[in-house]
Amino acid sequence: MRKKNTSTSSISAGHTMGIDLGDRFSHVHVVDAVGGGVFDGRVPMSPASVESFLKSLPRLRVAMEAGTHSSWVARIAAATGHEVIVANPRKVRLIGQNTRKSDRADAERLARLARMDPALLGPITHRDVQAQRDLAVVRSRDALVQSRTMLVNRVRGTLKSFGLHPAKCSTANFAKKLAADVPDELKPAILPLLEILFELNLRIACFDREVERLSEEQYPVVQGLREIAGVGPITALAYVLTVDNPRRFAKSRDVAAYLGLVPRQRQSGERDPQMHITKTGSTLMRRLLVSAAHYIIGPFGKDCDLRRFGLALAARGGAAGKKRAIVAVARKLAVVMHRLWSSGEVYDPNRNRRGETRNQPAAA
Repeated sequence: MRKKNTSTSSISAGHTMGIDLGDRFSHVHVVDAVGGGVFDGRVPMSPASVESFLKSLPRLRVAMEAGTHSSWVARIAAATGHEVIVANPRKVRLIGQNTRKSDRADAERLARLARMDPALLGPITHRDVQAQRDLAVVRSRDALVQSRTMLVNRVRGTLKSFGLHPAKCSTANFAKKLAADVPDELKPAILPLLEILFELNLRIACFDREVERLSEEQYPVVQGLREIAGVGPITALAYVLTVDNPRRFAKSRDVAAYLGLVPRQRQSGERDPQMHITKTGSTLMRRLLVSAAHYIIGPFGKDCDLRRFGLALAARGGAAGKKRAIVAVARKLAVVMHRLWSSGEVYDPNRNRRGETRNQPAAA
């Protein structure tokens, strides 16, 4: 067994550090320019302890996996003068699928991969602190909305099991509409849930007001994105906060891949099968875009390029055509939103149709 070197005196500028982040402690491994291990140890997971440890070291290349703690640890590492690499967990399966996995082994592999070629880690960039805080508002609201949906389904299921069929209504109005119609024998089981639903509605409304305030005061670009029919305040703000900086992407189409809305690829020789989407990136943002796509090509969607594009795909796609069309519209919507944001253009719902009309030859 290799002897652990726990002295930081052997660490020099230009060495590479891998940090396996944990809740209470993080394991640290440092390798030199030729891959030799020069330090192996643990650091308590508090901002003060991490900052004190990193400040005591010369400038290093520091690699860690993206996760719960990576944003604040990466900010401290950058502030203390180190080169920071935040690895995409999907790009380092060598760590997650290691048959002899341990915190020490994970930290060592991060350090060795970062020393050889940082591109192997698929580096990501964390959003700034303010954007992270504001996105937490959107995510907290989403947690309440999902809790409300779960409780509504629970109440509906209970009533149906007794042969009762609650009237159809929106989730937001469910508790208010049902409160007076609950049978006496079911009130002990149902009324407590309705009380929680009332409270959830109030809290969600508070979040909605906060979203409107943030959009008006901090992110004026949101108003332009909301010109797209089907894109509401939550979707627009979540998009801005998730993408963070439109200049991160060389092409608007790259945003679709970032949000996991492009097909997987498993090409080998002559085989190139059609795959499902990758589902990388933000699950919340992808769900919001898909929800907007449902509206765009649904019965209440307004006529526009996106709607015509989606309906044309659905019409020729067979049984699964509508599902594919919804994903395709969500993907195109992500691209259009990025284009509007990065260019400052005003949304034109019929831009493609007008272009086709202009390009048609004049009648003889």
